[in-house]
Amino acid sequence: MLLNLTIIDLAVVKALDLDLEKGMSVLTGETGAGKSILLTALGLALGDRADSGYVRPEAKRAEINLEFDLGDAPLARDWLVENELDDGEHCLIRRVVNEDGRSKAYINNRPVTLQSLQELSEKLVEIHGQHAHLRLLGADEQRRLLDAFAKNQPLLDRLNASYRQWHQAHRELAALKKASLDHSEREELLRYQLDELSQLDLAHFDYQALSDEHSKLANLGQILSAGQQQIDVLYENDQVSVIRMLGHCVNELNHLSRFATELNSVCSLLSEAQIQIEEAALELRRFLESQEADPKRLEDLENQIGVIQSLSRKHHVAPEELPELAQKLAHELDNLTHSEERIGTLEADVAKFLDQYRQLAAELSEKRGQAATRLGQQISGMIKELGMPQGEFRVELTGLDGNEPKTNGLDKIEFLVSANPGMPPKPLAKVASGGELARISLAIQVTTSSDKTTPTMIFDEVDSGIGGGIAEIVGQKLRSLSHNRQVMCVTHLPQVAAQAHHHLFVAKNQQTDITSSTVRVLEDEERVLEVARMLGGVNLTDNTLAHAREMLTLGNSHQ
Repeated sequence: MLLNLTIIDLAVVKALDLDLEKGMSVLTGETGAGKSILLTALGLALGDRADSGYVRPEAKRAEINLEFDLGDAPLARDWLVENELDDGEHCLIRRVVNEDGRSKAYINNRPVTLQSLQELSEKLVEIHGQHAHLRLLGADEQRRLLDAFAKNQPLLDRLNASYRQWHQAHRELAALKKASLDHSEREELLRYQLDELSQLDLAHFDYQALSDEHSKLANLGQILSAGQQQIDVLYENDQVSVIRMLGHCVNELNHLSRFATELNSVCSLLSEAQIQIEEAALELRRFLESQEADPKRLEDLENQIGVIQSLSRKHHVAPEELPELAQKLAHELDNLTHSEERIGTLEADVAKFLDQYRQLAAELSEKRGQAATRLGQQISGMIKELGMPQGEFRVELTGLDGNEPKTNGLDKIEFLVSANPGMPPKPLAKVASGGELARISLAIQVTTSSDKTTPTMIFDEVDSGIGGGIAEIVGQKLRSLSHNRQVMCVTHLPQVAAQAHHHLFVAKNQQTDITSSTVRVLEDEERVLEVARMLGGVNLTDNTLAHAREMLTLGNSHQ
């Protein structure tokens, strides 16, 4: 469960260090006090996308730290061990958001990717947002809830893996069959293009080396002429060669060094320069003597480079990429040559994967049908308690159109409801009002969450649209969920707040230039005042306070 939440410079929160307990905790406060920022902080710490807008004005970064006790989170503990991030019975999660919007995530003080953080978070916390009842209208959400209730995920994973195998083989088979229609024409073209490319001696192809050799042969006259001039300048001109002038300098300085020994190092450097220049001149001479004009080789190189550039333009690739192009064309030709054999193999694969998929889909449909009956009965019973005494809930399964495999099976899953006796069940979107939809959504969330292993559950105003005695029952249902897990609930309803084991109060501070919010745990008398405020508004009467005390007493009497 979540033991501690620490926030630094996140939006309206300057600094917060909050210890949390087992059981049910409610979070209340005036509208606009900043209740949502705690859920924002939790979402960021658990892997939500970050941006610079979360950083408090005039701060460099925002930071959120979570500490979890893993005693009731075996799946999270196993994940940490598997990923070599375990550190005893506790787990520390840290998320830092910089003022430029970039963020970093840490698990047990070790940097991790956002994906890793999200994988771990799913095993620690489950968040039910205030718009969950709107998502409930979507077919994907209804399918997800039924499969979660039926614990179908392992079977779903196998089915979808089989679907991907079938889809890949089916797509490749269709492409090969389509290609086989103009098979011979394409094969002829490929053979012609490969014959053209084969004249390049691709096994020893080096375009840069050919280009360099051509450049040298084409400019050999200039190289020989200029090179001989430099030999004259460096070495062979008896009057003004560099070697002769350096020799004169060395002689003069050697004479002077008898009077100024500091010049010995200069003489030494110049002597070394003489040797280096002489060696360079001799090496240049050897190079020039080894060069020989070869018009035939130059002509061959020009022809080769011309062919290369022509093929390069023809195939719209750089000259250096021609060998790679030849490999691709050869691979395609090989596929075409053996396409009939490959088509036979793929047809067998498609049939095999299709058979596997249909077996798994049939097994999944059977499990869904059994779970649909149980889920319908349980939710029907719960919505009756939540103020719909004549309500009936049903999960209907029908086959999808077409026989081709699809992700997540071949069932169309639809939630139906009848709010009045004698009326046939109809889809939620056509029957349920806003308040009814909120109650049905809450009933589904409580029902499908009762046997989950997630140690911490957070409900964000899921009781909106509910009031009166029904609100008290909602509070009781949320409290019952907290018997074997930690439950946190953001609420505006005093009936729900009175059912909590712990009460967190959010207040806004506007005494400084920058608005800030604080959160603290209320003591018994403070809880009375807060529940009374939620009941009666600004002016609290003795009757309101007495009513608040009575509600809290009744709430604490429930197990």
